[in-house]
Amino acid sequence: MSALLELRNVNKDYRIGGFFDSSTLHAVKNVSFTLDDSKPEIFTIVGESGSGKTTTARMILGNETPTSGSLRFMGQSITAIRSRAGKLKFMSKAQPIFQNPFEAFNPLSTIDYFLFSTARRFLGLRDKAAIDAATDKALHHVGLSLAEVRGRYSHELSGGQLQRIAVARALIPEPKLIVADEPVSMVDASLRMSIVNLFRDLRDRLGVSIIYITHDLSTAYYISDRVIIMYKGDVVESGVAQEVLGNPQHAYSKALSQAVLPPDPEAARKIIMAKIA
Repeated sequence: MSALLELRNVNKDYRIGGFFDSSTLHAVKNVSFTLDDSKPEIFTIVGESGSGKTTTARMILGNETPTSGSLRFMGQSITAIRSRAGKLKFMSKAQPIFQNPFEAFNPLSTIDYFLFSTARRFLGLRDKAAIDAATDKALHHVGLSLAEVRGRYSHELSGGQLQRIAVARALIPEPKLIVADEPVSMVDASLRMSIVNLFRDLRDRLGVSIIYITHDLSTAYYISDRVIIMYKGDVVESGVAQEVLGNPQHAYSKALSQAVLPPDPEAARKIIMAKIA
């Protein structure tokens, strides 16, 4: 099996407090998992605020350095990437999508400016027609077109449209992995289902793997192939999503599940669909 992403015993510690009164915060503790390069999937990290899920995502993207352990992407150590060219190559294949689409785009520039910049930076395109074509192709993957967004500013678009455009921007370099941190939490409830289904479509149609970060078991149950549940930096449960979330074993997982889903599968399905519809 060829690994797309491999985490082995990854830890992240922070020193907190003053010079004379400091302590160590163990934000992430011995996290290990692997994504298979030959089988695109949606791998979800579930946890409440402070669980370590976002810190784990930041280490995967190279934005945080682990205290110990290893992170490898397409066979290469993420922490060993130093050169500008190496970082650019890595970033083209591992793209982020952030929580708040309104903060993802500077309101002083048009939306197409950011899309064109991505095409120039990661694809090395300079010809206007080629840039337009690459941008339009990515937008079509999310149900939009360049004609719809050209010349428009972020305040002229809805949160759902902006999040779709953020996904399109991530798709322009044709990545192998997308890391999506709470991507529907700032989107209107009426639009969440469309975004969630979009990720499933991208997995199936484009063959891109997605690390989906969330605190919401409902969307995790619906969208995920596999899942890990984090609590205070530890992975307390992992496995096939519907098995883990449908029959949790750890006390924390049980508490989360019981707070959201009833034991009856059909009743659980109805609640899930209602929450994300």
